[in-house]
Order: sequence, then C-alpha cells, then structure tokens
Amino acid sequence: MIMKPMFSRRDLLRSMVLGCSGVGMSTWFPSWARALKTTMAEQDRHCILLWMSGGPSQTDTWDLKPGHENGGEFQEIQTASPGLRISEHFPELAKQSERIAVIRGLNTAEGDHGRGTYLMRTGHVPMGPVDYPSIGATLGKQLRHGQQTLPNFVSIGPYRVLNRDAFGSGFLGPRYGPLIVGASDVNYVATSSAPGGTTAFPDLKVDAIDRPVDVSHKRLKRRLDLLADLQRDFLTLHADGAPKSHQTVYQSAVSLMSSDDANAFDLTKEPDAVRERYGAGLFGQGCLMARRLVERGVAFVEVSLGTSAGGIGWDTHSDNFNAVRRLSLELDRGWSSLMMELDDRGLLESTTILCMGEFGRTPVINASNGRDHFPAAWSCAIAGGGIRGGGAYGKTSADGMEVTDGQVGADDVQATLCRALGLDPAESQMDPNGRPIAISEGRPIKEVLS
Repeated sequence: MIMKPMFSRRDLLRSMVLGCSGVGMSTWFPSWARALKTTMAEQDRHCILLWMSGGPSQTDTWDLKPGHENGGEFQEIQTASPGLRISEHFPELAKQSERIAVIRGLNTAEGDHGRGTYLMRTGHVPMGPVDYPSIGATLGKQLRHGQQTLPNFVSIGPYRVLNRDAFGSGFLGPRYGPLIVGASDVNYVATSSAPGGTTAFPDLKVDAIDRPVDVSHKRLKRRLDLLADLQRDFLTLHADGAPKSHQTVYQSAVSLMSSDDANAFDLTKEPDAVRERYGAGLFGQGCLMARRLVERGVAFVEVSLGTSAGGIGWDTHSDNFNAVRRLSLELDRGWSSLMMELDDRGLLESTTILCMGEFGRTPVINASNGRDHFPAAWSCAIAGGGIRGGGAYGKTSADGMEVTDGQVGADDVQATLCRALGLDPAESQMDPNGRPIAISEGRPIKEVLS
C-alpha cells in the first residue's frame, strides 16, 4: 500500500492559505489559491522516461531483503517518508521520497531482453501483425504543445539493439518518431576533450543539426528551394501516406536547424557547476538536457542508463553488486538533480517521471555473483506531477520470489502514467487498417495517483 507523507508541499500550501485567512488576507488569498490551482491545471504536461536498459535488480534498488540470503551486499536506508526504505546508494532520492512512489508488484512474464523491452515500452506483447508505437511516440502525440520547432519526442542515449521496434513510432508513422541524441548503439563517443583539471562532459549533440561550415546561408536556401521545386508536383499527386509523412519530418528538421530552440541541445550554455551536479556521464548530462527540453515545451523525453556499446550495464549476470552500485549512484545523482531543478522552475507538478527497465533480476544470487533475468516479481518507480509519493504499492515475499500483494502488469503501469498526465488510457488511436486501439488496456493504480 501507499503511505501518505506526513507533510508535503501541498500540505504546506494548504496550511498557508488557512493560516493567513485570519490575519487580514482573507480577501485576496483564496482568489490567489484558486488562480494558482487553475494555472497548474492548465499547464502543458510533460513526461520523462528514465529507461534502465538491461533490467535492474529490484532486490538491490527498490525492494531490498535485509536479513535474507537473497538480500546480497547492500543495505537499505530510511527515506524522508516514514515506512519507505530503499537502497543505500540512493541517498539523494531518499531525501526527495515524498515525490516518488515505488511500485513493487510488477509481474510481466517476459524474460527475454527483446520481448521484455517491447512489452514495457509499448504496453503490448510482441506478436501479431500490428507494429505498436512506443510509449514516447504515443504520449508525445497526445501531449504535443501547439506550434513549436522542437519535436514532441526526444530520446537521449538509447540502446536499441535489444529491440529497435520498441523505440519507434509504430503505426503512428515517422511524424511521431523520436529525435535521437547520442545513441549508444552506434558506438557513440560519450566523452569530449576538456582542458587539464576540468571535467570532461559528454558531447551530446543532434546529428546534422548544424549547417556545414562550407555552405553559406544563401547557398543552403538555394538548395532547399530547389528541393521544394522538385518535390512540389510529386506531393500534389501524393498528398497522403509516406510522402506526406516524409515531407513533414523533413520540414520539421529544416525548421529546427534555423531555430533558436536548437540551443536546448547545447549543454555548454549551462554553468559547469550545474553540469557537475547532474554527473559527468551520458545519463546525468541527458537528465540536464531533459530539463532544458521540458523548459522549451517538449512533451516527452527519455534518458537511457544501462547496457551500451561499451559495458554490461544493468544486465548483471556477473559482478552484480559492483555494477549496480555504480549505476545506482549515477541514477541517484541525475534523477535527484532533475527533480530539484524542475521543482525550482515550477515544472515538477506538470512533469511525470517514470523509471523502469524491461524486467527485474533473480533474487537468488548465481555462481558468478550475479543475478539473472526475472520478470515474475520486480519494481519500478514513478514520481512528480499527478503522483502521490512517499510510499510503495505492492509487496513481494520475504525471499523476493513472488508478488504477495498488489500485482500489476506493464499495461497497468502505462495506464497509471496516462492518468498522472491527465490522459484517458482508454482513448483510441487508429492503426493503418482503421482499427481503434486504446492507448492502454490496463487499470490505473489509483493508490499512487494524487
């Protein structure tokens, strides 16, 4: 069950309103409170997915088993929320626990990386002829914010080798596909050079967003005009389908190249102290970029942490504890800084953050001091806008092998995310054959919703 925090920021606001009503402010304070509530309700909503590629060990992060032989090396710590205890390697997240709800009863039955990735990212089992869109494409489409040059869906540091289809826009078409930044499945070089004594940060950039140095603005315009002339007649005869989608994507890319919004991807504009707070790795800098993109109105941003071209990541069949310790500290630093800065900017209440991977890992430790694939009983966490934080929903057995209370599936998590964002998960999208398909057929977990 979810345990309500003893004293939240929402409680503080309520107390201020009530407390001030008797000291001469009753004529304007209620109006101010109503205006604040209305403003928050009308804010554009955003979603950030922290994708833990490879499958994190729930037993070493969100659902520790102290005193049991399956518990392993790590200790749990008390968070700022009474009754909620998490890994010792999440010290900063523990301080912000009133914003986080842990879901400990996931049972998904897909223990293969590719199939599990597809299930958790689309809400559907990978079978049949339908190419389902990823959650980023779906929610980016639903949450899109007016006329802007930035895309609705940006994916930072994805590792798509496990299942490339799980990261795409499926039957929604390329218009709703992600803008990829720093993909780790193409041997992306994450570290840039830096002067002696300073931190080397990942050089996160969007490929081909800059005009080639040997092409002037005038020359570029002539090229674009020539292309437009060549395409005009063809598009007149083929106004729908793939040609139209291609043209839409192309025009969006051209608009972004010449827009000030492209500066959202330039992390050099942030002070080094801020960049260091997030962490110098690709994930930490990706979280900083996510904050900058949300500030600019991007509806859905995902930041990946885990399996990459150069390491084992969360797929810890061996040396589990060293790998999980390192990754947990990286997650703790980036995620906690992201929430803190979103809150400082008044954006956390309108931004929902989901942290999950494709499955969990076996509570039983194997002969290589690792944990293997385990979809039967595992955890994820959700935070920010629309979420009632400060506790955990669901429970697993003392050995961590089965869910004993509050079992949920991938579709339930997706439905809960929709509700937190103010969306109806039952709303339909049309596949290419004109068949309506609900965003999610799951049951929202009302206990974690505010």
